[in-house]
Amino acid sequence: MAHQQFVECIKACYDCADACDHCSVACLAEDDPKMMAHCIELDMDCAQVCRLAAAYMARDSEFVAAMCGVCADVCEACGEECSQHEMQHCQECAEACRRCAKLCRQMASHQSSAGRTQPSPALA
Repeated sequence: MAHQQFVECIKACYDCADACDHCSVACLAEDDPKMMAHCIELDMDCAQVCRLAAAYMARDSEFVAAMCGVCADVCEACGEECSQHEMQHCQECAEACRRCAKLCRQMASHQSSAGRTQPSPALA
């Protein structure tokens, strides 16, 4: 079972992954899905990294800080892209991404200060 400290961040990761999945499918249904290609790609990347970060936290991996740092970066990029589109699914996804990025950034910082593995300079 996940440590209590991870519960809120794990939930935010799964909520974000779900929002990204919904957004990517909804983008494909838009009149011109080619115009949404970058958004769809980031949605897919973000959903995958959020699920991976949640799994790292659930098992209290020694790499939680590094993974949460990467997750925050991807969420920020996805949220920025989605926020540029006026569709409701994009706006909802952007909000979920911002929330997840904030909590993952806090988790990465907390775990790093607790002596856990930090992101490598190439990822930071």
